[in-house]
Amino acid sequence: MSRIGKQPIAIPAGVDVTIGANNEITVKGPKGTLVQTMSADMIIKKDGEAVVVERPSDVKEHRALHGLTRTLIANMVTGVSEGFTKTLEINGVGYRAAKQGNKLVMNLGYSHQVEMEEPDGIKIDVPQPNQIIISGYDKQKVGQFAAQVREKRPPEPYKGKGIKYVEEVIRRKEGKTGAKKK
Repeated sequence: MSRIGKQPIAIPAGVDVTIGANNEITVKGPKGTLVQTMSADMIIKKDGEAVVVERPSDVKEHRALHGLTRTLIANMVTGVSEGFTKTLEINGVGYRAAKQGNKLVMNLGYSHQVEMEEPDGIKIDVPQPNQIIISGYDKQKVGQFAAQVREKRPPEPYKGKGIKYVEEVIRRKEGKTGAKKK
């Protein structure tokens, strides 16, 4: 039995979960509404103030889908009730970010400024010039946008310059030693 899949998903107050035909899950909450179609093989039931995911058999595919389905639904419930955030840090002399309207404008050592439009369902905050906070109710969209921002200037291993996640650890390398040839 899947350790993750067998756990029930508690539905907090203010969140409404609807299970439609063909396992279409609709989760409405104070932050927004998410709709996702899960695998038709999984058995998804609403049991009072919890959602329970069961698998029809012990086939390898069903075992793999069991925990995945439960986690996807749990992420939807968490997203519409609390939301998700990713914090990025900019390191480097002259590297900085600012918010202009609904655009994120970054100086990253290129000859031009890098501008990124704020997508639907995502909020960008720049509390300091070297910090970007991306938040939203869809975990996949938040993570994808954070990865796209990081991709504009990934951290390099010699000086650590670039955009990195706050919790990310950059493995540093030693530069050239300058030994002379004879």
